[in-house]
Amino acid sequence: MTPPATPQLSLPARIVGLAVGMTLTAIGVIYGFIQGISVQVVILAGIATLVAFVWGWRFVLGQFVAESGAVGSAEDEAGELRQAWRRFRAPLIGFALILLAFLLLSLTVAGFFNVWNVLSLLILLLILVLTGTLGRHFEENRSAFIGIMVLAGLFSVGSMNIDGFASTMNIKSMLLFASFLGIASVGQTLVALLGGLDLSIPFIIGAANVGLLYLIGLGVPPWLATIIVLVAGTALGVINGFLSFRLQGQALIVTLGTGFAISGGVQIITSIGTAYGGNVFGTVPAWLTNLSAMGGSTLGLPFPPTIAIWAVIALILIVGMRVTLYGRHLYAVGVNRISSKRVQISELRYWVMMYAVSGFFAAMTGSLLLGWSGGGFIGVGDQYLFLTLAAVVVGGTSLLGGQGGYGFTVIGVLVLQVLSSFLIGIGLNFQWQQFIFGLLILPMVALYARSPHIRTQI
Repeated sequence: MTPPATPQLSLPARIVGLAVGMTLTAIGVIYGFIQGISVQVVILAGIATLVAFVWGWRFVLGQFVAESGAVGSAEDEAGELRQAWRRFRAPLIGFALILLAFLLLSLTVAGFFNVWNVLSLLILLLILVLTGTLGRHFEENRSAFIGIMVLAGLFSVGSMNIDGFASTMNIKSMLLFASFLGIASVGQTLVALLGGLDLSIPFIIGAANVGLLYLIGLGVPPWLATIIVLVAGTALGVINGFLSFRLQGQALIVTLGTGFAISGGVQIITSIGTAYGGNVFGTVPAWLTNLSAMGGSTLGLPFPPTIAIWAVIALILIVGMRVTLYGRHLYAVGVNRISSKRVQISELRYWVMMYAVSGFFAAMTGSLLLGWSGGGFIGVGDQYLFLTLAAVVVGGTSLLGGQGGYGFTVIGVLVLQVLSSFLIGIGLNFQWQQFIFGLLILPMVALYARSPHIRTQI
């Protein structure tokens, strides 16, 4: 059987690719000489750049030619560039913007043009090409594929440009903070799969953080105080679930209201007889400190147990949501409430149950953060209002319900944490981090929104 012929690009497409490749090569050669690099290295790098770009250009457009079934007629060749632009418009625009940003930074920042930054540029361009081409072959788990590619790119670029980024200490730090966010995002993911939102999470985190140390200060045994806090968080989740189910479409307002109420109530109680409203000082039990501190150990291994706790939770959820009856029913309710009701699945039961789980894990996050910080602070959960939603969205779980899962959220959490560490490493403050996170979320939401929702495929 004769194998299919390799798709051939039209002459205009080949000319455009060659012109762009030669332009990039010329820019690289000029900057190479400006940086005082030897002529041999500049020439070899120029040849490699030209060959790599031309091959990449043919690879991207060649895939389009193969998929479109072009046979090389004059009419097909005339419209090839227009069709390629329509299909690959987003990757090509991203490609151009990355090159433009690199050029501007090279012109304005002294010493920016160096070997490591060039390698970082090539990695980013490679990720863009692979995402725009191979990503189409992973339709079922496209968000996971994109997230893993972004994660690999961020870690590679950070490792090459920031001293100590890939060190054991920094990796342990990133995993610890990712664990806090990952545990806090459990409830947000489960609630999102139903088509709801839980804005009480940051308030429960802060209330648990302050309330736990307050109870310990009153003489309550730490283990009993922890149980009380977790039960209280679960109870608040039950209230959120019941009220938001009865007031359909008002989950956002309901959870925000209950969050403010629990936060204010805890501050009122803990501030009686003290001038430090919203803050509680005391001695944190050693076992709780070991759970969350950077110097904590797990069965003799030098990493905090919180990381292991998150790993176990993630494994149970990822497997459980796929193989258990509860997991399948959860997806069924999120996909179509009417159909699930007709097969005797209680929507109220799952709605209340998922919000209860959300409250439980939010209280757990607040308790673990107490072991890390050593003091109670009501605002410790404020950043998680944005970050839990960001982790769910970046991971690819649909906020409309029925599509996604906690495995996707794990990828989103890791992407956000590595990105945060990278931004801190290059000297950006928290405000700039929020700005970059926002710019990251917008295209991710737009990308996932292009896929038809699962309800339209049934």
